[in-house]
Amino acid sequence: MFSSVVQHYNWQAAAAVVLLTAAIITIGKYLVFKVPAIKRMRDINIEEDNKRLAQEKYPAMIKKGKTAGFAILFPFYFLVLPFCATFEHVSIARVLLEIFVILMVYDFFYYLTHRFLLHAPHDSRLGYFRRVHAVHHQARDPSWVDATYVHPLEIAIGVLLFLGTIIAHALVAGPAHVASLVVCFLAFHMINQVNHTYFKLPYFPFRTINWIVAKHHVHHENMQKGNYATITLFYDRVFGTLD
Repeated sequence: MFSSVVQHYNWQAAAAVVLLTAAIITIGKYLVFKVPAIKRMRDINIEEDNKRLAQEKYPAMIKKGKTAGFAILFPFYFLVLPFCATFEHVSIARVLLEIFVILMVYDFFYYLTHRFLLHAPHDSRLGYFRRVHAVHHQARDPSWVDATYVHPLEIAIGVLLFLGTIIAHALVAGPAHVASLVVCFLAFHMINQVNHTYFKLPYFPFRTINWIVAKHHVHHENMQKGNYATITLFYDRVFGTLD
């Protein structure tokens, strides 16, 4: 399987994943913010973000985090992603299965990492990682910008877990379809962003998003709370850490 993955190199498929993801995010945000209720939430988040960004520590940490993320993502896009993406025709069922497997495997390992590494007891051998994660937990009631107010080491851990899942999928099951990877990148980026917003719209059609956001805000109340997964709360239900 490894040799077949190495033989597969498709820079066009990799470029399509990156360009489509960026285009959908850009166009999607433009369209979503046309919805009055969501525009109202965005305006509240901007107001809260500006208060945070006025603190000297925020821009400095955000810059370090983005630098760490880009340092990992750019080499991946050019050197690794071409081996993991394909335009080969597959069924819709196959695309849905690839999306499910990549996101759920990633979320499982993120859950374990978040719970047992980033929330390790402060006086244990892994206590350093708890202090790293505590940077992000300074936000008790996060707004949009707090999704990026993260220590660069934690950024690196999260990004590598996600990209590592894509690589593992390519090694085990072969390259994933472009459509599958675009959805996975969108979910990885947007769910993490939305989780940290001020979002209080507890009615249809926003009820589910409102619940997910509220659960992540509970996690931010203090470092004793659960809700460790990031894509879904499935593993928190399974392992009894849903708060």
